[in-house]
Amino acid sequence: MTSFSLNSLFRPLASAVLGTITSLTLSLPTYAAQKVYFVFDSIGVSIPVSDLETYAETGELSQQLDRYFGLAGASEEDRNAFREALSTPAPIEDPVRFSRLLNTDEGERILNYFGKVINIQGGRNGKFLIRGALVQAALDDEGLTLINFLNKLSTNVQIDLKKAIRLARQVELVVDGTYLFIDKVTELAAKETEKTKNIDFSQLTDPRKRGNLKVKKQTWNLTDEERERDFYVDVYQPQTLGDQPVPVIIISHGLSSRPEDFKKWARHLASYGYVVALPQHPGSDVKQTEDFLEGYSRQIFIRDEFIDRPLDISYTIDELERRNNSLFSGKLDLNNVGVAGHSFGGYTMFAIAGATPDFKALEQDCNLDIGDLNTALLLQCRALKLEQKEYNFKDERVKAVFVVNPVNSGIFSTKSLAQIDIPAFIGAGSYDPATPFIFEQVTSYPRLKVPQKYLQLQEGQAHVDFSQLDAGISDMLETTIDLTLPSPQLLDGYTNSMMLSFFEVYIRNNPQYKSFLTSSYAQYLSQDQNFKTHLITEKSSDELNQAIEDFIRDNNIVVPTER
Repeated sequence: MTSFSLNSLFRPLASAVLGTITSLTLSLPTYAAQKVYFVFDSIGVSIPVSDLETYAETGELSQQLDRYFGLAGASEEDRNAFREALSTPAPIEDPVRFSRLLNTDEGERILNYFGKVINIQGGRNGKFLIRGALVQAALDDEGLTLINFLNKLSTNVQIDLKKAIRLARQVELVVDGTYLFIDKVTELAAKETEKTKNIDFSQLTDPRKRGNLKVKKQTWNLTDEERERDFYVDVYQPQTLGDQPVPVIIISHGLSSRPEDFKKWARHLASYGYVVALPQHPGSDVKQTEDFLEGYSRQIFIRDEFIDRPLDISYTIDELERRNNSLFSGKLDLNNVGVAGHSFGGYTMFAIAGATPDFKALEQDCNLDIGDLNTALLLQCRALKLEQKEYNFKDERVKAVFVVNPVNSGIFSTKSLAQIDIPAFIGAGSYDPATPFIFEQVTSYPRLKVPQKYLQLQEGQAHVDFSQLDAGISDMLETTIDLTLPSPQLLDGYTNSMMLSFFEVYIRNNPQYKSFLTSSYAQYLSQDQNFKTHLITEKSSDELNQAIEDFIRDNNIVVPTER
């Protein structure tokens, strides 16, 4: 591992969220708060905002502020950090776009979470007050700083220190737990390696490398008339199809993404003889995000995508059946289809593999305070606004499922994931702030009951290829996170080798690739690398589950009854 700290992911995440909450539905306040009240149980300290401004500018402590620091038990380091935070601007380049971004269901949940700590004087949740002040501060020439935020508040506020401490402890718990389970998976993988017979992988084929077949691409424009849904599908295939049945893989992109973003996966598989189809999901792709940022849509993604995404997959397989004879000489094996998905595409493919949404479990998760620290749960909680009936998207033609950084832990309960009866592979990243490892993959893996299951952890994998981010996001990350990442080529090798091997074994029925689905092969891939990968199988599932139960018990974590 590196010197990177998971705290550096959660701190800027919280500050960015606070800095982008919007007040489009509010009128602008006409006067500023005069005092901030810090409350701990029955003890309270009131501090004039002018005292905070003076402290930020000169370091001079007023009597009230000095009393507050004593109440809070603040060290000299804490005081200096607080002073710096008062006047340090949040990195918001476009306040209007950020206003749109968090004037969403997800933004409302985050706002409500912080409103439990920052209250209107008297104790009421301050979410609407916060929203108005934040957007005004962001639009101000001075930018969004804590002092500017306080000056934009329309009334006095009280900060509940007890709740703030609880919030801080929850963040600490998430960070510590992430480290704990990274270490646990590493330990379990090492145990499996010890029990695996020695194999000289250098003498075997290298599944990281591109296959020998040349690849071509075509794009189909489809219309599902029953759903009145238009979308395109990128199809990658070998230039020449062999005489044997041709295996088929469907890949589902993530939120705010597009099929083209996964062409590396598709080309790698196609070079080994697969036909790979990548459908667009119009209500949750990059075009939907662009429409949202330009003000043409009120949400980052359309809520019905929880339904439409898996239906897109089945429709794509139907279309391959319709075109099989004319374009593929009837060679496609469409009764043994493999599926792969990233992020929201992970939800999509778990659904198509047989997991059914569990609304009772999801609602309980969404009502837990600590759940608001799971960015992926913010997305899943929107499903509660769907008609809450039984949804079954299972497609019997799908015979193996491979997901990376899946969004899944809230909407799919233990009962839901136990319904998957085909081989399953979960990929995870240790640096992932979008679908955090501790929330979205660690807990989900033991819920899978199929014996052919795998969990791969990639050190340093951060959900997306950061090298492809636009300059604005890259600049923000450089200023807020001390982030050292592995090369995209290394992570591609980790994913491509496992994905190919998984589908070779479970779709193509090629036992020669079985040895690559082992912890010893992951160890081989990781040799001489600063960022390693680890793989565990069903053999380690019970021990991982026990570690999860111990962590929950030792930290008095509330677990929903439906979970």
